[in-house]
Amino acid sequence: MTPDWPYPFWIAHRGAGKLAPENTLASFRLGAAHGYRCFECDVKLSSDDVPFLLHDADLQRTASTEGTAGAMPWTALSALDAGGWHSAPYIGEPLPSLARIAAFVLGNAFTLNLEIKPTPGAERHTGEVVAHHARRLWAAASAPPLLSSFKPQALAGALAIAPELPRALLLDALWEGWQRVARDLACVAVVCNHRLLNADTVAAMRREVRRVLVYTVNEPDDVLRMKALGVDGVITDAVDRFKP
Repeated sequence: MTPDWPYPFWIAHRGAGKLAPENTLASFRLGAAHGYRCFECDVKLSSDDVPFLLHDADLQRTASTEGTAGAMPWTALSALDAGGWHSAPYIGEPLPSLARIAAFVLGNAFTLNLEIKPTPGAERHTGEVVAHHARRLWAAASAPPLLSSFKPQALAGALAIAPELPRALLLDALWEGWQRVARDLACVAVVCNHRLLNADTVAAMRREVRRVLVYTVNEPDDVLRMKALGVDGVITDAVDRFKP
């Protein structure tokens, strides 16, 4: 780690998002127990603009009800069971607000890769609101959250509100024009599917941004290949397999 890049190489995906219910405080605590000091998570907005952690647009897979999460107010969302789907010990684990996760991360001197995961149709607004809250919550921190997204509109919203916060473009494919988008959004990094990388793609990415991170790397051979390519960070589900 360096002052301009305070994020560790190893990053726990959605907390310890396989061993505990993803995107919950319980998953962060378990990842920390395995030695992780940097976490990736997904953030979206309630209908009353409270940022909270959830990956999917709907609630069916990881919460105790159906419907679009972004259509519900935070008072209703905060009462849902976001842990029972995973296993009995986590029944009653709530959806965490970004403020609650920030308190945990900052209180333990951890760092965060915050993926902006908008409800469809709310891309720019979500980026704006998340950046506003991230700026406020991390105002006194030495290591701000790395704001990432697959949605350029969300990153554009974040750039407009808090240009000082670092941004990363998420890539699941090398679509035409990604280089221009990364430049226009002043991204400091790309975070890409590890299967996209070889020496040529890494070189192309480093011509546009300073850092290259990869997701979701769960096999030892893939980790070795990523290290040989010189990536700056690995996001993994296998927090019990790889020790930071």
